[in-house]
Amino acid sequence: MENGRPNRACIAIGSNIEPRAEHLHSGIQSLREKLTPNGSVVAVSRFLETKAVVLPGHAPGSPYLNGACVIETPRSPCELLALCLEIERSRGRDRHAEGRWGARTLDMDLLLFGAQVIHEPGLDIPHPRMLERRFVLEPLAEIAGDWLVPGTAKSVREHLDALEREQTGDGS
Repeated sequence: MENGRPNRACIAIGSNIEPRAEHLHSGIQSLREKLTPNGSVVAVSRFLETKAVVLPGHAPGSPYLNGACVIETPRSPCELLALCLEIERSRGRDRHAEGRWGARTLDMDLLLFGAQVIHEPGLDIPHPRMLERRFVLEPLAEIAGDWLVPGTAKSVREHLDALEREQTGDGS
């Protein structure tokens, strides 16, 4: 908590194992339940369908549904990460068995935690690859577009705009 107010954090959510939408809704509902009475989910983006990343030597995976949410919580970043991992496990996710790029019932990544920059074993905030991923930035910009990404002096929306220009080859 900062100044007696709950911390704000952003979490990305995704699934590419059916029923994808049910997994996402269940993850958000679990957050709502587990954050009370002193925390809450304050915003949830729409869900965006995206193609799975195809890695060399791997078969194409099923499309993902991706979204994001903004929460308020008195928990620390480590406690919030532990909660997200617990919720993933409750939906049948086994991070060790699936491998780094495996299919997943529910993926919950802690993206931002207030204005903090954290580099600890198992926890990097801002999420180290969020600025490279349109499927993360697009839903996040919908609900937290003005949020300044710590260490960059740019908002989530500005990062999304820059990524879109880069991907379309428009350097203007």
